[in-house]
Amino acid sequence: MSDYLPHTDDEVAAMLAFLGLDDVDQLFDTVPAALRVAGGLAMADGSPEPDVLAHLEDLADANRARTDRLVCFAGGGAYDHEVPPVVRALAGRSEFVTSYTPYQPEVAQGVLQAVFEFQTMVARLAGLPVANASLYDGASALVEAVNLGVAASGRGTVWMSAGVHPHWRAVLATFAAGTGHKLVEVPLRDGRTDWPAGPGAEAPGLVVIGYPNYLGCLEDLGAARRVADGHGALLAVTADPVAAGILRSPGDWGADVVVGEGQPLGTALGFGGPYLGLFACSLAQVRRLPGRLVGETVDTEGRRAYVTTLRAREQDIRREKATSNVCTNQTLMAVTAAVQLGWLGTAGLAEVALRCARGARYAREALLGLDGVTPLTGDTPVVREFAVRTPVPARVVVDRLAGEGFLAGIAVGDLTGDDGDGSADADAAAHGLLVAVTERRTRDQIDAYVAAVDKAVRG
Repeated sequence: MSDYLPHTDDEVAAMLAFLGLDDVDQLFDTVPAALRVAGGLAMADGSPEPDVLAHLEDLADANRARTDRLVCFAGGGAYDHEVPPVVRALAGRSEFVTSYTPYQPEVAQGVLQAVFEFQTMVARLAGLPVANASLYDGASALVEAVNLGVAASGRGTVWMSAGVHPHWRAVLATFAAGTGHKLVEVPLRDGRTDWPAGPGAEAPGLVVIGYPNYLGCLEDLGAARRVADGHGALLAVTADPVAAGILRSPGDWGADVVVGEGQPLGTALGFGGPYLGLFACSLAQVRRLPGRLVGETVDTEGRRAYVTTLRAREQDIRREKATSNVCTNQTLMAVTAAVQLGWLGTAGLAEVALRCARGARYAREALLGLDGVTPLTGDTPVVREFAVRTPVPARVVVDRLAGEGFLAGIAVGDLTGDDGDGSADADAAAHGLLVAVTERRTRDQIDAYVAAVDKAVRG
């Protein structure tokens, strides 16, 4: 329900006349009758707005489980991290919320400085010297990384670890269908990428790996770098910005490009987006950097100033010279991430990552102590997220735990789109449960969750 409905009776009548309808109810004719409230709401005409809202809250409470009241152990790309009130207070200021593309730097210094700070922090997380002013989300950032890697190497074959998020790989496959890039998927073994020993049919121009991967497992970036070097290819890493608080940076491992999803940095869960794409690269590739790059300079009076140093989008330059035509700039979410990172600082981010890792370890050991629950990825180290195999289908576990007050996790098959065909991989997908533990989860919540899973797999 909207907080305010501004339409007058005359405006509603004009809308209906334009649409060729007799009344507002006809707008909802496509909704099946079984889903409609028969007879309307049991409320008197002209009820005050607070009474209407309270009544709707009561109706919502009658549902089996309110998703906003479930204790969240789900991840799979979007995570229930703490967002301090200061982040909302600062990032939600009207100067940021209403800001538009900073084409005129003389009137956009505040936004440009905030984005410059964002770039600086992303570059430090990635371990690379340059980062752009954000992209739409993690998946589109991966598309841009492949676009850069193929252009730099001159070879259209991409070796893609199966540990890269399935949804991101699906977006990339859609993109590659138009560009002709050849995507070669490299399988996992015990949660880690099993790189081929030989050269393969075609040498890759780019090697892509997750860090951690979508199952939460820590990959060997040194091995990935050696594979890339063996073929004269670039290395792109899809990295988790929270785990970066305690892990050696991808740039230190030799990554040429680092991309990621910035949602864990101050953006609350919200129906899948809009979120925030992170992108950093080496200086050698700065001219292929997609989107915008904010730079620091001095004005005519010697004062520090900020400008968009690089704008390689087709909105800004000739289409044939643009590095990308699919990118956008999530300024508000980028500012939010900058505030969150600035508030946490280096020590705070490390503490968040450590609390996630310790909580995940505690939950994983407790779950593996249940009868019939086994690891899906062997003994491979994890950080915040991990996958287990449950004795009943994972979707059944998720459904049962919703009734117990928990968002249990994600069925691996729901991520991969695998409904099961009798194969070992399909069985793992059907019975694989992906569990995420953030710093918000307490020991009592984890213990109650494990007890609920025990009940669910026995029932």
